[in-house]
Amino acid sequence: MTNSCIFVKNNKMFIEINPANIDRRLIAQVVEALRKGELIIFPTDTVYAVGCDATNKKALAELAKWKGVKVQKANFSIICSDLSQVSLYVKQIDRVVFRLLKQYLPGPFTFILEATNEVSKLFDASKKEIGIRIPDNAIVQAIVEELGHPMATTSLHDDEDEITGYFVDPAAIYERFDDEFPIIIDGGYGHLEASTVVDCTGGSPEIIRQGIG
Repeated sequence: MTNSCIFVKNNKMFIEINPANIDRRLIAQVVEALRKGELIIFPTDTVYAVGCDATNKKALAELAKWKGVKVQKANFSIICSDLSQVSLYVKQIDRVVFRLLKQYLPGPFTFILEATNEVSKLFDASKKEIGIRIPDNAIVQAIVEELGHPMATTSLHDDEDEITGYFVDPAAIYERFDDEFPIIIDGGYGHLEASTVVDCTGGSPEIIRQGIG
């Protein structure tokens, strides 16, 4: 991948972004769609994901509808730009957990932490826990930084799906999902493994799903 470009069909955009040379105009276009409440498909440091502006109620409802759950029951993670932003959405963490986050983020991990009231406000429901991600992917990092607050996210595949070519190949993703999402970002091939999930809400961190991390 050397250049960035946009392919448009029926007002749906397939945006190719080179992670080694990010076109900020394309990032701004993606963020504008997010602020309008649109859902996007985007690359991470693991599998491709679906996401929206976490502060947009309409978008959260659409993401939950796509996933087939009520927004109050949805277990979406949020993607933050850095640990400073994370601190707005999780309760004070101890030194051990903080060192863990600092060591492994950005990276292919989802850390489950105790949520603040800010998370409950986002989802209009009492949320005691929230999954936190800071992917090691320049494209999604640029999007979240430009957006200025987290994205709510869920994997493109369902847990029962085998992660095959049409979940890792951007062209195959576009062919399958172009009628469902206004923007699909091609950031190169994704991975076949999801993130490693670490529960930090108990006495000590515990891996509850072994993934790529």
